[in-house]
Amino acid sequence: MPGQKAPEEHRRRDILSAAYEVAVRHGIEALTVRAVAARAAVSHGTVLFHFKRRDQLVSALLDNVLEATTVLHIRADVERLTQPATRLRALLRAEMERLSGDPRYFRLFLEYWTLGVRDAVIRRRVRAALDGYRGAFRAVSAAIVREDRHTRRRRISQPAVDGLAAVAVSLVHGCALQAVIDPKSFSVLQHFETASRLLDGLGVAGNGAAPSASRRGIRSRVDQTRC
Repeated sequence: MPGQKAPEEHRRRDILSAAYEVAVRHGIEALTVRAVAARAAVSHGTVLFHFKRRDQLVSALLDNVLEATTVLHIRADVERLTQPATRLRALLRAEMERLSGDPRYFRLFLEYWTLGVRDAVIRRRVRAALDGYRGAFRAVSAAIVREDRHTRRRRISQPAVDGLAAVAVSLVHGCALQAVIDPKSFSVLQHFETASRLLDGLGVAGNGAAPSASRRGIRSRVDQTRC
Protein backbone atom coordinates (compact mmCIF):
# COMPACT_ATOMS: atom_id res chain seq x y z
CA MET A 1 0.00 0.00 0.00
CA PRO A 2 1.20 3.55 -0.71
CA GLY A 3 0.99 4.47 2.96
CA GLN A 4 3.34 1.64 3.85
CA LYS A 5 5.72 2.21 0.96
CA ALA A 6 6.26 5.92 1.49
CA PRO A 7 8.20 5.60 4.78
CA GLU A 8 10.61 3.12 3.14
CA GLU A 9 11.17 5.53 0.25
CA HIS A 10 11.93 8.27 2.77
CA ARG A 11 14.31 5.95 4.60
CA ARG A 12 16.11 5.14 1.36
CA ARG A 13 16.55 8.86 0.63
CA ASP A 14 17.87 9.40 4.14
CA ILE A 15 20.40 6.61 3.65
CA LEU A 16 21.53 8.14 0.35
CA SER A 17 21.87 11.52 2.04
CA ALA A 18 24.05 9.86 4.67
CA ALA A 19 26.09 8.20 1.92
CA TYR A 20 26.63 11.61 0.35
CA GLU A 21 27.84 13.06 3.65
CA VAL A 22 30.24 10.16 4.21
CA ALA A 23 31.65 10.50 0.68
CA VAL A 24 32.02 14.27 0.94
CA ARG A 25 33.79 14.04 4.28
CA HIS A 26 35.98 11.00 3.71
CA GLY A 27 35.89 10.09 0.02
CA ILE A 28 34.08 7.40 -1.93
CA GLU A 29 36.55 4.73 -0.84
CA ALA A 30 35.25 5.26 2.72
CA LEU A 31 31.68 4.66 1.59
CA THR A 32 30.90 1.44 3.47
CA VAL A 33 27.61 0.03 4.68
CA ARG A 34 28.77 0.38 8.26
CA ALA A 35 29.84 4.02 7.86
CA VAL A 36 26.58 4.96 6.15
CA ALA A 37 24.52 3.18 8.79
CA ALA A 38 26.31 5.11 11.52
CA ARG A 39 25.82 8.41 9.71
CA ALA A 40 22.13 7.72 9.07
CA ALA A 41 21.62 6.47 12.63
CA VAL A 42 20.09 3.21 11.41
CA SER A 43 21.09 -0.41 11.74
CA HIS A 44 23.49 -2.17 9.42
CA GLY A 45 20.60 -4.40 8.37
CA THR A 46 18.42 -1.43 7.44
CA VAL A 47 21.02 -0.19 4.96
CA LEU A 48 21.35 -3.71 3.51
CA PHE A 49 17.57 -3.90 3.13
CA HIS A 50 17.70 -0.98 0.69
CA PHE A 51 21.17 -1.59 -0.78
CA LYS A 52 22.17 -5.24 -0.88
CA ARG A 53 25.86 -4.52 -1.39
CA ARG A 54 28.27 -1.64 -1.07
CA ASP A 55 28.41 -1.44 -4.87
CA GLN A 56 24.72 -0.55 -4.95
CA LEU A 57 25.34 2.34 -2.57
CA VAL A 58 28.20 3.61 -4.70
CA SER A 59 26.06 3.29 -7.84
CA ALA A 60 23.05 5.05 -6.32
CA LEU A 61 25.21 7.94 -5.13
CA LEU A 62 26.70 8.17 -8.62
CA ASP A 63 23.16 8.65 -9.96
CA ASN A 64 22.74 11.67 -7.70
CA VAL A 65 26.16 13.09 -8.55
CA LEU A 66 25.56 12.82 -12.29
CA GLU A 67 22.12 14.39 -11.92
CA ALA A 68 23.72 17.34 -10.16
CA THR A 69 26.69 17.79 -12.51
CA THR A 70 25.77 16.52 -15.98
CA VAL A 71 22.07 17.29 -16.42
CA LEU A 72 21.31 20.66 -17.98
CA HIS A 73 18.89 22.79 -15.96
CA ILE A 74 17.20 25.51 -18.03
CA ARG A 75 15.34 28.08 -15.97
CA ALA A 76 12.12 29.53 -17.34
CA ASP A 77 13.62 33.01 -17.66
CA VAL A 78 16.48 31.63 -19.74
CA GLU A 79 14.10 29.57 -21.86
CA ARG A 80 12.17 32.71 -22.77
CA LEU A 81 15.24 34.38 -24.34
CA THR A 82 14.83 34.33 -28.11
CA GLN A 83 18.31 35.27 -29.33
CA PRO A 84 20.42 32.08 -29.43
CA ALA A 85 23.72 33.67 -28.39
CA THR A 86 22.08 35.55 -25.53
CA ARG A 87 20.38 32.36 -24.38
CA LEU A 88 23.67 30.46 -24.46
CA ARG A 89 25.40 33.06 -22.31
CA ALA A 90 22.53 33.18 -19.83
CA LEU A 91 22.52 29.39 -19.69
CA LEU A 92 26.27 29.29 -19.14
CA ARG A 93 26.03 31.75 -16.27
CA ALA A 94 23.14 29.89 -14.65
CA GLU A 95 24.98 26.56 -14.88
CA MET A 96 28.23 28.07 -13.61
CA GLU A 97 26.45 29.47 -10.58
CA ARG A 98 24.52 26.26 -9.96
CA LEU A 99 27.53 23.93 -10.07
CA SER A 100 29.90 26.22 -8.20
CA GLY A 101 27.27 27.10 -5.59
CA ASP A 102 27.89 23.73 -3.95
CA PRO A 103 31.17 22.42 -5.42
CA ARG A 104 31.06 19.28 -3.30
CA TYR A 105 29.01 17.48 -5.94
CA PHE A 106 31.55 18.33 -8.61
CA ARG A 107 34.37 17.16 -6.36
CA LEU A 108 32.59 13.81 -6.08
CA PHE A 109 32.14 13.81 -9.85
CA LEU A 110 35.92 14.16 -10.22
CA GLU A 111 36.44 11.33 -7.75
CA TYR A 112 34.08 9.08 -9.70
CA TRP A 113 35.94 10.00 -12.89
CA THR A 114 39.16 8.85 -11.25
CA LEU A 115 37.51 5.61 -10.10
CA GLY A 116 36.40 5.06 -13.68
CA VAL A 117 40.02 4.56 -14.71
CA ARG A 118 39.88 1.10 -13.15
CA ASP A 119 36.11 0.49 -13.11
CA ALA A 120 34.66 0.05 -16.60
CA VAL A 121 31.03 0.37 -15.45
CA ILE A 122 31.61 3.70 -13.74
CA ARG A 123 33.69 4.89 -16.70
CA ARG A 124 30.90 4.12 -19.19
CA ARG A 125 28.27 5.81 -17.04
CA VAL A 126 30.30 8.98 -16.57
CA ARG A 127 31.13 9.19 -20.26
CA ALA A 128 27.50 8.63 -21.24
CA ALA A 129 26.40 11.37 -18.84
CA LEU A 130 28.95 13.79 -20.27
CA ASP A 131 27.79 12.94 -23.79
CA GLY A 132 24.25 13.73 -22.70
CA TYR A 133 25.32 17.06 -21.20
CA ARG A 134 27.09 18.06 -24.40
CA GLY A 135 24.06 16.91 -26.36
CA ALA A 136 21.82 19.21 -24.34
CA PHE A 137 24.05 22.15 -25.27
CA ARG A 138 24.02 21.16 -28.94
CA ALA A 139 20.47 22.41 -29.44
CA VAL A 140 21.44 25.91 -28.33
CA SER A 141 24.69 25.70 -30.29
CA ALA A 142 22.88 24.62 -33.45
CA ALA A 143 20.60 27.65 -33.23
CA ILE A 144 23.64 29.92 -33.06
CA VAL A 145 25.26 28.23 -36.05
CA ARG A 146 21.99 28.51 -38.01
CA GLU A 147 21.80 32.21 -37.20
CA ASP A 148 25.42 32.63 -38.26
CA ARG A 149 24.63 30.91 -41.55
CA HIS A 150 21.83 33.38 -42.27
CA THR A 151 23.81 36.50 -41.34
CA ARG A 152 27.11 35.50 -42.92
CA ARG A 153 25.90 32.99 -45.53
CA ARG A 154 27.93 30.17 -44.11
CA ARG A 155 27.01 26.50 -44.29
CA ILE A 156 25.86 24.75 -41.13
CA SER A 157 28.74 22.59 -39.96
CA GLN A 158 28.11 19.72 -37.56
CA PRO A 159 31.69 19.94 -36.25
CA ALA A 160 31.03 23.62 -35.49
CA VAL A 161 27.89 22.72 -33.52
CA ASP A 162 29.66 19.91 -31.66
CA GLY A 163 32.68 22.11 -30.99
CA LEU A 164 30.64 24.96 -29.55
CA ALA A 165 28.73 22.54 -27.31
CA ALA A 166 32.01 21.02 -26.10
CA VAL A 167 33.40 24.48 -25.35
CA ALA A 168 30.26 25.36 -23.39
CA VAL A 169 30.56 22.25 -21.23
CA SER A 170 34.27 22.93 -20.69
CA LEU A 171 33.52 26.46 -19.52
CA VAL A 172 30.85 25.29 -17.08
CA HIS A 173 32.87 22.41 -15.65
CA GLY A 174 36.00 24.55 -15.60
CA CYS A 175 34.12 27.02 -13.42
CA ALA A 176 33.05 24.22 -11.08
CA LEU A 177 36.63 22.94 -10.93
CA GLN A 178 37.96 26.35 -9.94
CA ALA A 179 35.30 26.52 -7.21
CA VAL A 180 36.62 23.20 -5.89
CA ILE A 181 40.25 24.35 -6.03
CA ASP A 182 39.78 27.81 -4.52
CA PRO A 183 36.28 28.12 -3.03
CA LYS A 184 37.02 31.22 -0.94
CA SER A 185 38.43 33.61 -3.52
CA PHE A 186 37.03 32.22 -6.77
CA SER A 187 34.60 34.54 -8.56
CA VAL A 188 31.92 33.04 -10.78
CA LEU A 189 31.26 36.47 -12.29
CA GLN A 190 34.88 36.90 -13.34
CA HIS A 191 34.89 33.41 -14.82
CA PHE A 192 31.70 34.16 -16.73
CA GLU A 193 33.04 37.46 -18.07
CA THR A 194 36.21 35.73 -19.24
CA ALA A 195 34.09 33.04 -20.87
CA SER A 196 32.08 35.75 -22.64
CA ARG A 197 35.26 37.23 -24.08
CA LEU A 198 36.33 33.79 -25.27
CA LEU A 199 32.97 33.31 -26.97
CA ASP A 200 33.39 36.69 -28.65
CA GLY A 201 36.70 35.46 -29.97
CA LEU A 202 34.90 32.45 -31.44
CA GLY A 203 32.48 34.80 -33.16
CA VAL A 204 29.52 34.02 -30.89
CA ALA A 205 28.09 37.54 -30.77
CA GLY A 206 24.74 38.41 -29.33
CA ASN A 207 23.38 40.66 -32.02
CA GLY A 208 25.87 40.74 -34.86
CA ALA A 209 27.60 43.83 -33.48
CA ALA A 210 31.28 44.18 -32.75
CA PRO A 211 32.40 41.92 -29.88
CA SER A 212 32.90 44.67 -27.29
CA ALA A 213 29.52 46.28 -27.89
CA SER A 214 27.86 42.89 -28.12
CA ARG A 215 29.33 41.81 -24.83
CA ARG A 216 28.04 44.89 -23.02
CA GLY A 217 24.54 44.37 -24.36
CA ILE A 218 24.50 40.67 -23.62
CA ARG A 219 25.78 41.14 -20.09
CA SER A 220 22.96 43.56 -19.44
CA ARG A 221 20.36 41.12 -20.78
CA VAL A 222 21.84 38.22 -18.82
CA ASP A 223 21.73 40.30 -15.64
CA GLN A 224 18.02 40.87 -16.25
CA THR A 225 17.44 37.10 -16.13
CA ARG A 226 18.73 37.09 -12.55
CA CYS A 227 16.11 39.54 -11.25
